[in-house]
Amino acid sequence: MIKIFLAFLILVAMAVPALAATPLNVIFDTDMGNDVDDALALAMLHAFASRGEVKLLAVTVSKDNPWAAEYVRLVNEYYGRGTIPVGIVRDGKTKEDGLYVRQVCELHGRHPNDTPDAVQLLRKTLAGEEDGAVTLIQVGFSTNLARLIESVPDQYSDLSGMELVKRKVRLLTVMAGNFADGKPEYNVMTDVPAASKLFATWPTDIYISGYEVGAAILFPASSIENDFPAGNPVAEAYRMYAKMPYDRPSWDLTTVLYDLRPDRGYFGVSQAGDVLVSPDGSTKFQPGAQGRRYFLQVNPVQVARIREACVWLASQPK
Repeated sequence: MIKIFLAFLILVAMAVPALAATPLNVIFDTDMGNDVDDALALAMLHAFASRGEVKLLAVTVSKDNPWAAEYVRLVNEYYGRGTIPVGIVRDGKTKEDGLYVRQVCELHGRHPNDTPDAVQLLRKTLAGEEDGAVTLIQVGFSTNLARLIESVPDQYSDLSGMELVKRKVRLLTVMAGNFADGKPEYNVMTDVPAASKLFATWPTDIYISGYEVGAAILFPASSIENDFPAGNPVAEAYRMYAKMPYDRPSWDLTTVLYDLRPDRGYFGVSQAGDVLVSPDGSTKFQPGAQGRRYFLQVNPVQVARIREACVWLASQPK
């Protein structure tokens, strides 16, 4: 009887995922409100945080609209992490309300509050962390991060932005570019100078989930309809973004998944190289052993695995 009971305890222990020994310290930079995959990506980060795999240090917004920042706060509060600081770009590239951030906030009776400048929040957050301890995920324009590396010493750090990144940041993962057919991609073409600066001068490795990766992996409307509880602001955003039912590319979700699970075989990775940005927003990968840029690749088997992982994580209960 005792042996049977011990075997039962072992099975239970195996069924419950263990908490990560050391959570990954993450800053999430997003153009929340332009497309709905940003919202699903943020939900995934909260799932990883609930699993003990992530400490979400801050969220910075590259969309210059106060409702975008307020929506981020709403999602963070919904998942029980309302104290996560949020920053927003100043004089950014896209100012319109979009199709869901204002609508979902008003549905919950919320109104925009004052939000700190994104670059100041980035500097403050990085300055407070251990050397080499921070991972950055960018799923929008490069505006905030390009300005970060251009920033000068301030009350938060005596280091320049470039030196602060060199000291504190371990890795950058971005959703940007198109490495399949070379066509201009939205995140790059919206702020070409910032993207050019980021890819040319950012001092750490950059892993890039290009347009072609997320376009191959459609997040299913059936998950929104069946897996999310009533009142979930991410599912509400998805329903408002377009007429249901529709399946949407998982651009930003793939970026989060690679960043947190790089060693699970979900993605292939290119050889090292550099990324060249053209004035029209198109990107070209130039292989080179000394390069520190890599782009992700997927095959049909990986596409199915990634879709399943994204659905499970994005819909994980709070």
